[in-house]
Amino acid sequence: MSISTSVLSDLLQSLPYLRPQLYFKASLTALSHAMEDQVLAATLDQPLIIASFQRERFYRQEAHRYQRLSQRSNQIYVLSSPETEFVNSSEYYEKVAFEPDDALSQEWHLVVVANNYATCLVCRENLGSIAKNHELRDMIPSLDMDTARRFEGIWTSERGVSLKAAEFILSRILVYRPELADKVAQVCQRFGIGESRRELGAAIQNEYACDIDTDPFVQRLVTYLQASQYKLHKAYRSITAQARKESLVNSISTAIRRSLDSQEILQVAAQELGKHLEACRCLIYRAQATDATATIEHEFLNKGVPSVLGQTWDLQLNPLFQEILQKLEGVCVTDTVADYRVKNSPALSLIVKQFSVRSWLIEPVLFQGRLLGIVELHYCYFPSDEWQPGELDLVKAIATQIGAALIQAEAFANLEKLNQQLEALDRTRSNLIAITGHELRTPLSTIQVCLESLATEPDMPWELQQVMLSTALSDSERMRKLVQDFLTLSNLESGRVEWHPESLTLQECVDLALTRLRTRSSTEKIPQIKTQIGKTLPLIRADGDWLVEVLAKLIDNACKFTPAEGEISIKATRNRNQMVEVTVADTGRGIEPNRLEIVFDRFYQEEGALRRTAGGTGLGLAICRQIVNGWNGKIWAESNGKDQGSKFHFTIPIVQGSVEEKPSLIAR
Repeated sequence: MSISTSVLSDLLQSLPYLRPQLYFKASLTALSHAMEDQVLAATLDQPLIIASFQRERFYRQEAHRYQRLSQRSNQIYVLSSPETEFVNSSEYYEKVAFEPDDALSQEWHLVVVANNYATCLVCRENLGSIAKNHELRDMIPSLDMDTARRFEGIWTSERGVSLKAAEFILSRILVYRPELADKVAQVCQRFGIGESRRELGAAIQNEYACDIDTDPFVQRLVTYLQASQYKLHKAYRSITAQARKESLVNSISTAIRRSLDSQEILQVAAQELGKHLEACRCLIYRAQATDATATIEHEFLNKGVPSVLGQTWDLQLNPLFQEILQKLEGVCVTDTVADYRVKNSPALSLIVKQFSVRSWLIEPVLFQGRLLGIVELHYCYFPSDEWQPGELDLVKAIATQIGAALIQAEAFANLEKLNQQLEALDRTRSNLIAITGHELRTPLSTIQVCLESLATEPDMPWELQQVMLSTALSDSERMRKLVQDFLTLSNLESGRVEWHPESLTLQECVDLALTRLRTRSSTEKIPQIKTQIGKTLPLIRADGDWLVEVLAKLIDNACKFTPAEGEISIKATRNRNQMVEVTVADTGRGIEPNRLEIVFDRFYQEEGALRRTAGGTGLGLAICRQIVNGWNGKIWAESNGKDQGSKFHFTIPIVQGSVEEKPSLIAR
């Protein structure tokens, strides 16, 4: 029963002077509503109204309007392709259900014919636009392309065209509902539908004349134009905002790609974000979850706004910061005057008052759930600022970019640090080769000469033999100490040492270290050594053997660089941290201020590995540092410079509850 021919084609063929125009669905909706409003507003005598919808779903959107129109006329015909409930019926108005494959399913018709005016809208959908819209909808499922559907057709108030259009559509209606023949015949006779133009006579001569109020029609079109203008303006603003957002993100991304300097990246981000969101103040600073305070490092300022750059803010007393730590999400304060968090916090109230903050946005800089910093936006003017979702998303996106940049810069810094460590290890290797080569070769050469002399000179005087043996024994001991220092430092650094802490008196440890020194240096002249160990000094808790080793090495080091006429002093006091502080001071060569830290490095030699006047491997102070760190103490050096002497300090834990010394050290 379906008909394949198009009403528009039939109309254009019947009236060849007509020229179809292009319409979008939004335009057709506005025109149709304007034509319907005209009928509702006019006092027409039972006009003929024919509306053809393509699908039932389109009809359902307008069904309520046609129920109102049915109060104006009993000659209303509504055509649609059924989908669920649409069927042929005569309730309110005549419903005509046509086949889905009928050409009517591609057309949009609205015809109004009255005694004093007529108008019609006859259009056919562009099949190419249907395919294109479906393709776009498949690519972008969330995109609504319905309003962009395109149609071609005729919209006119020419009475002859309206009558001809009514004739074609009424003939289609009779195909589907022949029982309406009498009703259709009545309306055709009344308005002269189907008569030739010659038979219409005077009606054609005045076919544009009408005596009805056209204001509702005009008002509907004006409203549509205004709405369209607003939508265009809104779309333009959205496109502009999106372009600005992309520009902002691109500028920060460029800064990240161009530089690994986190300071430069953060400054660019603060400036660009503050400008884009027209903030009075934009702050970016580093902060971690465990930080008690934060220093404002980067700032964007608008004119007339006071700066907070360089200030230190308390984070523990900041409820907004604590809320961020709990939720790991940004915090918005639309109006600081009314916000309870600001009212109940003296710290926030002071910031708000001092820096005129009216609206406040705080966004955390996160990376894999780890807090790296904070981005703050301040608005200082009345009225308070209400952030839009797009602005919040933008700030979050920038914070994410900043987080990635900070991690990238941190990774680069760690890489540089590793490179420095590798360079230090390489220097250590070189020093190790130089020092061990020198320290081992020299005593080995001496031992070899002495033993060769003893083996090849049987007639050597007894006194000279004793000298040779003594020299060989001395150098072999020197080699043993060198190897022992290497093994000791290796064990300490690798954590293979087992500590045996006990309660000790410091005086006995000092006496034992001095005894060890005098035994080794019986043939050498050493400086005068004085000790000042208080008798009321509390007991200390440490591994006795290792404590004696530290004292012996510090005293031996002082002897090496202090002339025989100089002086060495050993003092001990109780400091404020409930630790005993031991000081080994000398009047010797001294240390340059810029070398006070590196003297504890492995293989450090003040004069170079091969040009020094004092022997040794450069491992003694490194061993001392490892031992002191083992009992959670501290060790450091002081000196006023060259030839000004030096002082070496280290701390030892105190036995809890001890008041005075009690001898308990057993030599092992």
